[in-house]
Amino acid sequence: MSFSKADVVTIAFDKRDGLVPAIVQDADSGGVLMLGYMNSSALQATLERRRVVFWSRGRQRLWEKGETSGHTLDLVEVLADCDQDTLLVLARPRGAVCHTGSRTCFGEHPPSAGERVAFLATLERLIGERITERPEGSYTARLHAAGPKRVAQKVGEEGVEVALAGASEEPQVLIGEAADLLYHLLVLLRSREVALDQVIAELAARHAASKQ
Repeated sequence: MSFSKADVVTIAFDKRDGLVPAIVQDADSGGVLMLGYMNSSALQATLERRRVVFWSRGRQRLWEKGETSGHTLDLVEVLADCDQDTLLVLARPRGAVCHTGSRTCFGEHPPSAGERVAFLATLERLIGERITERPEGSYTARLHAAGPKRVAQKVGEEGVEVALAGASEEPQVLIGEAADLLYHLLVLLRSREVALDQVIAELAARHAASKQ
């Protein structure tokens, strides 16, 4: 279940000498980043700061991930398992998670198929940041500012290029054109205040209906 600061008392910290394992998962890609331990104070601090805080068994104190490196874990949500003695922490990492410089504490490895698809959610979030922050020279911010009609026009242009590449070009050309189309489609969805999740939900609903 997902819970708030008031629900910290429901976690079974007494089972393991006041600590429970906390599995940290990338909120966007779904990749497993690391395993730490929390006591009630660490969980409370995590919920209050909105950054992941563990109990350091070596130093015997609270330890905020990234407190020296700056590579914090920004909290999205905390979930408890069915026995209330293990936590799943959904977070967004700011930089490498492992002290070795790897993106996870389990070493560098090729992203899974699910993680690669989940990058669309990361891209959607980055597009939102560009639109909100409007950094100088940002194509995304400039395109969005031109309005939905202009963005829709770009999607149409990219769609034609994908069709042409699919009919006659080499696969690598098609890959590049398809990437352009997906990017511009995400900008269009944002400009119309439609989330990618809504599109995915529609696809899932159609898939479920087709099985009936």
